Amino acid sequence: MRELPIEGAEPLWRQAISGAQILFVAFGALVLVPLLTGLNPSMALLGAGVGTLLFQLVTGRQVPIFLGSSFAFIAPIIYSMQTWGLAATMGGMICVSLMYFVFAGLVWRHGAEIVHKYMPPVVIGPIIMIIGLSLAAVAVNMAMGRTGDGKAELVPYTTAMLIAVASFGTTVVVAVWARGFLKLVPILAGVLVGYMLSAMLGLVDFGKIAAAPWLALPQFTAPSFEWAAILFLLPVALAPAIEHVGDIVAIGGVTGKDYTESPGLHRTLAGDGLAVAFAGLIGGPPVTTYSEVTGAVTLTRNFNPAIMTWAAVLAIVMAFFGKFNAILQSIPVPVMGGIMMLLFGSVASIGLKTLIAARVDLEEPRNLVIVSSVLVFGIGGLALKLDGVALQGVSLCGVAAVLLNFVLPKKRLS
Repeated sequence: MRELPIEGAEPLWRQAISGAQILFVAFGALVLVPLLTGLNPSMALLGAGVGTLLFQLVTGRQVPIFLGSSFAFIAPIIYSMQTWGLAATMGGMICVSLMYFVFAGLVWRHGAEIVHKYMPPVVIGPIIMIIGLSLAAVAVNMAMGRTGDGKAELVPYTTAMLIAVASFGTTVVVAVWARGFLKLVPILAGVLVGYMLSAMLGLVDFGKIAAAPWLALPQFTAPSFEWAAILFLLPVALAPAIEHVGDIVAIGGVTGKDYTESPGLHRTLAGDGLAVAFAGLIGGPPVTTYSEVTGAVTLTRNFNPAIMTWAAVLAIVMAFFGKFNAILQSIPVPVMGGIMMLLFGSVASIGLKTLIAARVDLEEPRNLVIVSSVLVFGIGGLALKLDGVALQGVSLCGVAAVLLNFVLPKKRLS
């Protein structure tokens, strides 16, 4: 068992810088959701910061994880806002949090064994791999200077690749060869080198940074509750709940601790649900445990949950700091693309490690069927649409893996 660093053993200034790095890692995806859905990016920062602190309060600050905007809700939020409006959508998001408490209650009643029973390594391993691999195309598109979906070019290909390689290469060099404090901030080093190169190439608009106010008060939106919006959004909770389990197991695989036992999966689910409820109350996008942060922890080997506290506090402060938001939003796409390629790959590697550590026999037909099906469903983007409700991505893979594991015989039939 790997020995974890003692919380608070490292200087506060190092914790603060490591926390800032975590916020940098999470920022691109964190504000992308509100930008795509029409929500306020400042509310995303505030929701992520307070949500992470609430999560830490419920879990006793034992898990080194950060909560950010959930991608699972992008399409549902867009449809809900167009159909029922912002206030009703936020009300639906608050009700979605109730599903987390239901899941937490089931785990509390039956114990974490229920998770291990229905989600053994042969199930959870490929799901973790899909959490990373399903976003691989987004990272590659960003590295090539395009939008995440690849539909529009934001930076010329040659220039974008030069910047992405610089960011990627710097992160790799620092992560592998650096010593001391520098080894703890490879992602931040990659971002800084990529940003400076982008500035030299004229890709950073400093005019927008200069024009941004120093302080900007976020605009809160009060929720309203409409049954149609609530019933539409409730099923979506399945996806982030399954992803939550995968992320908790993944971060446990990195640190060498079983967080489903201590502080307990029921507490992590309840903490995530409380954070989702807060985001809905203020008019921000729902939050979830972040795979990017798991990748960052894997690279830095810094397992201290206190750095997530610093990241959360910085996110709250930055929600009111207009200049900082402008600086972060000025980071060119290929800079974060180069970083994301490494981070998402790190998450997928954790899933592979889960299979190897459990010695899952892929010569066993049932195991091969489960793993191969999940990988193809997830990477291929298979969607199951029933009465207007779509099941796809991590949620579809999770359901398919659990059902296959339950239905297929444990041993070869003679």
